[in-house]
Amino acid sequence: MQHRIPLDAATSKATLRLVPFLFLLYIVAYLDRINVSFAALTMNADLGLSQTAYGLGAGIFFLGYVLFEVPSNLILERVGPRLWITRIMLTWGLVTMATALARGPLSFALLRFALGAAEAGFFPGVILYLTYWFPQATRARTVALFMTATPVAGLVGSPVSGLILGMHGALGLHGWQWLFLLEGVPAVVLGVLVFLWLPDRPSRAGWLAAEECAALEGVLAAENRAIAGSHMSSLRQGLTGPRVWLLGWVYFCAVVAMYGLVMWLPQIIAHAGGGGTMAVSCQVMVAYFFAAVGMVLIGASSDRFAERRWHVAGSLALCMAGMLVLSVSTGVVAILAGASLAAMGIWGVLGPFWGLATAFLTGSAAAAGIALINSLGNLGGFAGPYVMGWVKTNSGDFSDGFLFLAGLMLLGALPILFLKTASHMPSGVSPGLDDRQGHG
Repeated sequence: MQHRIPLDAATSKATLRLVPFLFLLYIVAYLDRINVSFAALTMNADLGLSQTAYGLGAGIFFLGYVLFEVPSNLILERVGPRLWITRIMLTWGLVTMATALARGPLSFALLRFALGAAEAGFFPGVILYLTYWFPQATRARTVALFMTATPVAGLVGSPVSGLILGMHGALGLHGWQWLFLLEGVPAVVLGVLVFLWLPDRPSRAGWLAAEECAALEGVLAAENRAIAGSHMSSLRQGLTGPRVWLLGWVYFCAVVAMYGLVMWLPQIIAHAGGGGTMAVSCQVMVAYFFAAVGMVLIGASSDRFAERRWHVAGSLALCMAGMLVLSVSTGVVAILAGASLAAMGIWGVLGPFWGLATAFLTGSAAAAGIALINSLGNLGGFAGPYVMGWVKTNSGDFSDGFLFLAGLMLLGALPILFLKTASHMPSGVSPGLDDRQGHG
């Protein structure tokens, strides 16, 4: 009981020192990823982008991301998070700004691919970084707090993007060019701050007392030894383990739904009569608000009940219900209701999912496995926007696309339901996948 005092103090300090800063970094990352959905309101006509060409360009970001993600995370493990995350942020900020130079479908697609390659490794790198600081019992909640940045980016970025688009004509630039230029700057500035602020591990944090550091690292080391003894610790296991690939499939389904929705939602609302760019941007905020609520509540519930599997499957079911509503919706109110329900489910998946995925990986297996799961998932970031664009081009609306996404949520939930978790977990340890009984 006595060791809990310095341990609790250490995790509280780490939460206050690290999570808000990482949260801010992810806001910028996600905003640079989705600002193209707002730029499209005027950019598509200026660049001569068809619905299919826009969907391809929006999604090809993830191909660049996937190709370089595993190598990026292995480099991060070797050189340290502080240096490598600094590199990632500087390069993606510069490429975001360079997207203002796009002149047609080819240059747009190439710049989006380059942005994905530049950003590759940021998210799995941060997830790996959090395993250096937070025990399993608090990890789903911590991941959920960090990843709440994505709906908050939508909440903040929607009206900001609308205002920037209103700068059309300033200094002879289009509004969408200003959008890429101005929203790329924070990544460059924050990249410098990462190098100055982010300690690699607890032992390098001057703000932790010696007993706090010892307690935290002791618990983390014990958890890693337990994982290495019964789960995965080697590079080969992280790349070839069946559960890694299975969870990659589940994450793929969730990410297809996420980007199939968010990359098209502004245009869907505008087409339904949502008004001008500023009005549409503000209406998109509704879905992101419910995404944030779902993410925090479901992540906290997962930690409170020390349960991951049903929280993931239930969130996917919630998303499926929202997609079914969207498939039959035509008015703005109904569209926002379906989008909000789907967003609660999509973002609600993330905290318990990553709590589950990191509970059976350590060492090089964690670096490779987390990156591989995220890479497989982010193939969905390519598939989602492209499929929705293809459906719109060939059918004239998005109904069949949303039905496809609803079915995919079911296919993602089924494998999770067949996974077995430990029936009894030691105090302070969150559930993972129990190898001891031969499950998985």
